Amino acid sequence: MTHAAKPDPANDAAPGRWTEVLAIFLRLGLTSFGGPVAHLGYFREEFVARRRWIDDRTYADIVALCQFLPGPASSQVGIAIGLSRAGYAGALAAWTGFTLPSAVALVAFAYGVDALGGLGGSGWLHGLKIAAVAVVAQAVLGMMRSLAPDRERATIAVMTAAVVLALPSAWSLVGMIVAGGAIGLALPRSEAPSDHVSLPLAVSRRTGAVLLVLFFVLLAGLPVLAASTSSHGIGLVDAFYRTGSLVFGGGHVILPLLQESVVPPGWVSRDLFLAGYGAAQAVPGPLTTFAAYLGAIMTPAPNGVAGAALCLVAVFVPSFLLVIGALPFWEELRRRSAAQAALRGINAAVVGILLAALYDPVWTAGITGPLDFALGAGAFLLLFMWKTPPWLVVIVCALGGALIAAL
Repeated sequence: MTHAAKPDPANDAAPGRWTEVLAIFLRLGLTSFGGPVAHLGYFREEFVARRRWIDDRTYADIVALCQFLPGPASSQVGIAIGLSRAGYAGALAAWTGFTLPSAVALVAFAYGVDALGGLGGSGWLHGLKIAAVAVVAQAVLGMMRSLAPDRERATIAVMTAAVVLALPSAWSLVGMIVAGGAIGLALPRSEAPSDHVSLPLAVSRRTGAVLLVLFFVLLAGLPVLAASTSSHGIGLVDAFYRTGSLVFGGGHVILPLLQESVVPPGWVSRDLFLAGYGAAQAVPGPLTTFAAYLGAIMTPAPNGVAGAALCLVAVFVPSFLLVIGALPFWEELRRRSAAQAALRGINAAVVGILLAALYDPVWTAGITGPLDFALGAGAFLLLFMWKTPPWLVVIVCALGGALIAAL
């Protein structure tokens, strides 16, 4: 493909080195604040407009694929771009560079919380829980507008929230996602997109099929393996792999799935869970690196750095298997209206799952009095109307929580 712009050796579509991919994504991992939508904007500016590794239509098709699949969309787009540039080593380099900075920061936060100890009544810690209220409320509102904009899908969302709150378990979450897809098939369908491009990603159908089969084998087999052994490490891999396999709709949806996996068994207290989630808003990169914080701070071993690495890898393995596995079949799948209809129902159910999480555990743990409500409302105002960076809102809430405790 040729371009009218003057040639630049750094800006071409020729295959590159994995070290080049790692360096660029490491810089993005250090500077990409603002959540998955912002990440996609950074990626387009870097790889379409500036470096011209891919064109706009190809980028849009990669984004469409990653929105269709479960998992953190921005990280999956990065994996696909790294794959197109430098093969499988490039995919791994892209994920490592984009993920490592926020994972390291959250593990450091976990060690800081653990070193200080006894933070159950700390004001700044409670302020982080209030920040989580504002962040999740904004996510629910934004996702409701885009994923449940009509009466039918809004009804799916509210019904899902009611069921999840009435029957709190991992099975109810999975069941409502499946039910949302089934209901979506019955909703009026729109025409599937007819324009498409061939993605510049050399993955054979055989390789794709093997990876997709492996994804489902692990999804079905890990719970059986975890139930048949007393190994906490295998239990962690099962819980975090299952979470990474079911995160439809964006990074914030990881909150209820992980909460259901780690809080009821007593691996992580609810206070420390929500404090870490609040802190995760203040770091760049993908929100899914929250898994590293949980792995580091949980009580049973493996924890610390080993637990963080285990949980982080487990939650992202489904993304690698699904993105690379689905690429050879995407062009055919995206033209099927049934697949698009099921996805619309699933996305509406995801909004309901996050709506339920906004109430329990986020609201019930964060808003315990009128001053908490005032701070949470102010934080939501800063995020939603003033477009304040989330990391700054987190700092404001931590200071506000400390002030409320002093009063």
